[in-house]
Amino acid sequence: MSEALREKIIEILRTVFDPEIPVNIYDIGLVYDIRVSDDGDAYILMTLTSPMCPVAESLPPDVEIRVGQIEGIRSVEVEITWDPPWDPEMMSEEVRLELGFF
Repeated sequence: MSEALREKIIEILRTVFDPEIPVNIYDIGLVYDIRVSDDGDAYILMTLTSPMCPVAESLPPDVEIRVGQIEGIRSVEVEITWDPPWDPEMMSEEVRLELGFF
């Protein structure tokens, strides 16, 4: 059950976009870890492109709300970390190619 919920979380995270780079937060590499317990408790470890990110205050609660709406999710905890700091190399190869980072 938790793997199916994890996939649904990834699907939702792909609908959340960073305002500075027009790519979703999952494919840009801002999400470091996703865990879901058998009881439906979700934990997401993520970062932002920079500490001065204009959505630093609103993005984590937005992620919590969106993920919390998934059927089978009982609770959501989003933790922001700066270790390791985000780097464009964390983007998927497809996204780097799309944005001309090669």
